[in-house]
Amino acid sequence: MSILNLIALFYAFFTGFSPENKELKKSVEFQKIVISTEFVSEGVCVGDINKDGNKDIIAGAFWYEAPTWVKHQFSTEIRYDKSLKPFPETHVFKVDEGYSDSFANFSADINQDGWVDVIKIGLPGEAVYWFENNQNKSGYWKRHFLCASLGNESPLFEDVDGDGKKDLIGNDSKNQKVVWYQAPSSKDSVWVARTISANPKLGTHKYTHGLGFADLNQDGRKDVIIKEGWFEMPKDLQTEWTFHALSTKFDCAQMYVYDFDKDGDMDILSSSAHDYGIWWNETKSLAKGEIENHLIDKSLSQTHSMQFVDLNGDKNPDFIVGKRFMAHNGKDPGEFESANLQWYEYQPKPSPHWVSHVIDSDSGAGINFFVEDMNKDKKNDIIISNKKGVFLFKRI
Repeated sequence: MSILNLIALFYAFFTGFSPENKELKKSVEFQKIVISTEFVSEGVCVGDINKDGNKDIIAGAFWYEAPTWVKHQFSTEIRYDKSLKPFPETHVFKVDEGYSDSFANFSADINQDGWVDVIKIGLPGEAVYWFENNQNKSGYWKRHFLCASLGNESPLFEDVDGDGKKDLIGNDSKNQKVVWYQAPSSKDSVWVARTISANPKLGTHKYTHGLGFADLNQDGRKDVIIKEGWFEMPKDLQTEWTFHALSTKFDCAQMYVYDFDKDGDMDILSSSAHDYGIWWNETKSLAKGEIENHLIDKSLSQTHSMQFVDLNGDKNPDFIVGKRFMAHNGKDPGEFESANLQWYEYQPKPSPHWVSHVIDSDSGAGINFFVEDMNKDKKNDIIISNKKGVFLFKRI
């Protein structure tokens, strides 16, 4: 072996560099595209609404047509004051005086007609409806009842039963249950409520914070995680799930599971919905319900939504968070600070470490946002909607 090869070998060993990961060392940069400066929704989703081959952006009562982002309205919209009473339609809404009727959005071909439909989740605990794509016709889309109550401020859209169709996970706050709503198996069937837990003291309040869906005990079945613990998925999904206490202590947003410290068990990632703090929660003993909370960052408040994804292509999962701008209309800690959108680069070690990168300081995020390759360049883009407006952060 030549001297040059030996030098290269030692350099690769001590720095982690290799020809294969040279591309991965490039910085992650974004172009900010302002889709709208109007407050239309605190949730957002994507889908090819008009079947032209481009992914469009859906936020609240509107969809924005790619690639020029022309705005189309497909349903009515409501604005609520701080007491949750609807404003008159003519009211000029200000971002510090209430809420929209769109807290989270999801897209799927629900009636299996080949067209992307939209689920619009409104105020926590209230009824949920899905809107049937009108197949490029004019006028509002037909509204369909989905369920009478969906609570939890971080509802999830995941395939619970493995049938290839995504289901809704949250709670039925009116009946005080943690539930999942099973997606229709055919175009004429309805969403069926399946009970995860009927214990009224566990995650059943409509304003519950914190929800995850992942295989925490590594038995091959995904579990439902709340801040007080986790519900173990049974083999028979018609039965209730077994609860195990494992407190992460803090009101949080979406919760994700990964072995961050490489010790063989799964840990939990969580972020504060209405205060400061992002944590990784180290599992000391899953059987005993022992967990240790480790602070990752306390510089950003109201991180009311999170996405867990490998953003820089190094095969390690990073995470993205954003401030939910004016979440409580000026009453939360740090509410008037800059509305940051940030990603955290995970550096795996026995004592894991994250490096924070600010993407933008005048947007933040809502209650749910999406990470998706919007322009087929094999790079993940970020789509958000909140009281600042609707934004696309395009990887460059």
